[in-house]
Amino acid sequence: MKFFAFLKDWSLPISMLTGAAAYFIYTSIPQLDSTHAAANTIISYLQPGLIFAMLFVSFCKIRFSELRLEKWHFVLLAFQLLTFISFALVAAYVPLSPSMHVLAESFMLCLVCPTATAAAVITARLGGSAASLLTYTITINFAVALVAPFFLTLAHPVEGMDFLSSFLLILSKIFPLLLCPLITASLVRHFAPRLHDFLVKKCRNLPFYLWLVALSLAIALTVKSIVHSDISVYVQIGIAIVSLICCIVQFAFGRYIGRKYGDTITGGQSLGQKNTVFAIWLAYTFLTPVTSIAGGFYSIWHNIVNTWQLYRKNHEKK
Repeated sequence: MKFFAFLKDWSLPISMLTGAAAYFIYTSIPQLDSTHAAANTIISYLQPGLIFAMLFVSFCKIRFSELRLEKWHFVLLAFQLLTFISFALVAAYVPLSPSMHVLAESFMLCLVCPTATAAAVITARLGGSAASLLTYTITINFAVALVAPFFLTLAHPVEGMDFLSSFLLILSKIFPLLLCPLITASLVRHFAPRLHDFLVKKCRNLPFYLWLVALSLAIALTVKSIVHSDISVYVQIGIAIVSLICCIVQFAFGRYIGRKYGDTITGGQSLGQKNTVFAIWLAYTFLTPVTSIAGGFYSIWHNIVNTWQLYRKNHEKK
């Protein structure tokens, strides 16, 4: 019993350590070098597949009628976009050294990154409102697609990338994985009610277990990004500190606003838990590969916060 209690309390860090260890073990075996390309291809399909399955089961518990905008959504939206725009203007117009410019872009990345599609799983497990979080997730993803292209290219011009192409590129990256599980879950609810009931009643913990596997893969990719970075240790430490500050501030502000409107947990997860895989892609596409490790470090920080919250939640029940 103590062993299972230990796994329950520390499932997230165990998943993270498993992902990091798997990466180092896999890359240290010379005989497997020829499989790296195939492994990358498999992961590129496996990770979104896991997230789709995880969100599909989670969304079976949610109806479209539950998706309603609330006042605190607009407060978090304003905070996230205005802070991002502020750092984008600094990066664009304030003379900065190359290292300081990288740090400014790291702030931008950690602030503009939308809520993780998997945040609904952790929010529900913590006792928050998955429907309210999903509403904010859809809203912030659309807002990021609308606002980010202009300010990202302002801070870091990319040749051949105009607003419309950037907007459509971001939409194509974030919305299929967010909306398809929701639509599929709604169709199953109406046309396959027995399957829907089975998923809701018998697969209650399945999304969390799928999330643990997806998290291991995400951490493995994060470690890969950090290991293959060619920037100095000092800049990496600076980016790690920037991402930690952003993580703490966003969780704290989200919980503060959420508390004012009677939903502390959902407010904190909406602003604090990020789609870090998207952040890494955003950095490679619109900024530089250097800033991609900001998303990697943020992935570590927000999962440490989630571990602490789940630990507290598990022990509150005893």
